[in-house]
Amino acid sequence: MESLQKNSVGFFQMPLHYPRYTQKDYQHMPEWKLDRLLKEYGLPTHGDLTYKREFAMGAFLWSKS
Repeated sequence: MESLQKNSVGFFQMPLHYPRYTQKDYQHMPEWKLDRLLKEYGLPTHGDLTYKREFAMGAFLWSKS
């Protein structure tokens, strides 16, 4: 297992608290806050503000179906 970790590109570790923002929160969230949130979860922070908002909503909002 140790050799597997040395050769891996990266890993994702779920933080203790899952973000509890609504779609409206993400739509109005400033870019610096989105960047911080995405970095905290080990997710990419590239792209423009619209892309980051859509990415965060896709990653953190549960569909209600």
